[in-house]
Amino acid sequence: MNGPASGDRVDATGGRRARAPGPPVLGPAHHRFERLLAEADVRLDGDRPWDIRLLDAAVPRRVLLRGSLGLGEAYMDGQWSCERLDELFARLLRAGLANRLHTLGGLWYGLQTRLFNLQTRSRAWQVGHAHYDLGNDFYAAMLDARMTYTCAFWAGADTLDAAQEHKLDLVCRKLQLQPGLRVLDIGCGWGSFMRFAAERYGVQCVGVTISAEQAALGRERCAGLPIEFRLADYRTLDEPFDRVVSLGMFEHVGQKNHDAYMRVVRRCLHPWGLALLHTIGRNEQGHGTDPWIHRYIFPNGELPTLAQIGRACEHRFVVEDLHNFGADYDRTLMAWHANFTRAWPRFAQRLGDRFERMWRYYLLCCAGAFRARDVQVWQWVLSLPGRPGVYPRLAG
Repeated sequence: MNGPASGDRVDATGGRRARAPGPPVLGPAHHRFERLLAEADVRLDGDRPWDIRLLDAAVPRRVLLRGSLGLGEAYMDGQWSCERLDELFARLLRAGLANRLHTLGGLWYGLQTRLFNLQTRSRAWQVGHAHYDLGNDFYAAMLDARMTYTCAFWAGADTLDAAQEHKLDLVCRKLQLQPGLRVLDIGCGWGSFMRFAAERYGVQCVGVTISAEQAALGRERCAGLPIEFRLADYRTLDEPFDRVVSLGMFEHVGQKNHDAYMRVVRRCLHPWGLALLHTIGRNEQGHGTDPWIHRYIFPNGELPTLAQIGRACEHRFVVEDLHNFGADYDRTLMAWHANFTRAWPRFAQRLGDRFERMWRYYLLCCAGAFRARDVQVWQWVLSLPGRPGVYPRLAG
C-alpha cells in the first residue's frame, strides 16, 4: 500500500489533511523583473530604502506588459511600496532600465507624438484643467511663498523661498530689466515672476496662462502692480514687447509646435530686446514624455531636446547664452515633497489616498530623474539678429 504523498499530513486515524503551505510559486515574469532590477542594484522585498516591497504578486507581469505606466499604476493601486522612491528611480534611470521595457502602449504613445499634434489650440487647455486647476490652496501649501512652480536656483540659498527668489532675480538680470520696460510672460502661472520683476525692477508685465485658477489668484496677488493676466493660448499673441520670458511652459508646446512658438516670440520681441526660455529638456531624441506622466500628471506634455530647440531658433534668433542647472531640480522637488507631506492632512479627505500616492510618486520619480541627470533644466537667452553690443554672461 502506498504511503501519503510528499508534503501531505496524516491525522491520527490515517486520513489525509490538506497539503502544508509552502512558498509561492514564482513565474517567469517575476524572475525577469527581478533580474532587471538587479542591474540597478534594486531587490524585490529587500530591506534597503530603495528596494521594492511587493504587496501583490501581479506587479512584475503588470510592469513587463505596460512598462512605466504599469509600474506607476501599480503603485497608485497600493500593489507595491518603497521607502525612498526618489533613490529607487535614480538607480533605475542610471542603469538605463527605462529604455529596456518596450511595451506596445509605450511604442504607441511615442508614435502618437511623431504623427499627431497633441498640443493643438483646443487640446492645449487640457493640462490647465487637469493639473493647474487642482486648487490654489493645494499649490500654495506645496510651493514657496511666491508660488513659483519651476526649478529653483540653489547656489547660495538655504531655503526654498530664497532659492526661488534667487532664480527669479537671475532671470531678471539675464534679461537686463530696467524700469519702464514692457515684458511678456508666456505661461505666467500665478504671476511669481511678474510680481517680482515689477516690484524689484519697475517693469510692466502681461502674462498669459491656460489655467483659470492661476489667473484668478494671480490677479489678487498682483493687485496694484502694472501687471495684466490673460487667459489665452500663446499662439494668439501679436503685439510688441521689450522682453519675452517663459518659465516652465515650453514643456507643453510639443515638437509639432516649436516653430509656431518661436514665431510668436519673434513677432512680439522688440528688435533690440531679449527673450529668456526656461525649460526642462531631455538628453536625446526619442520618448518625449513618460506615458505615466502623460496620463496622470501633464496631459500632452513633451520634453524638448537641445537640437529641437536649436532648430526652432535657426533663422530667427541669436543664442546669447545657454545655462544648465538641472541638478537643482532634485533639491527643489524634494522641498516640494516635504511641504506636500506636511500639508497632506488638510487635503486627504478632499483628494483621497490614491491621489496621495499618485502625487508622491510624481514628485519623487521626477526627483530621481534629475538626480540621475536623465533630464535637464536649460535657460536660453535669445536676441534678434543685428542686436548691437556684447551680451554679458551671468551664471549666478
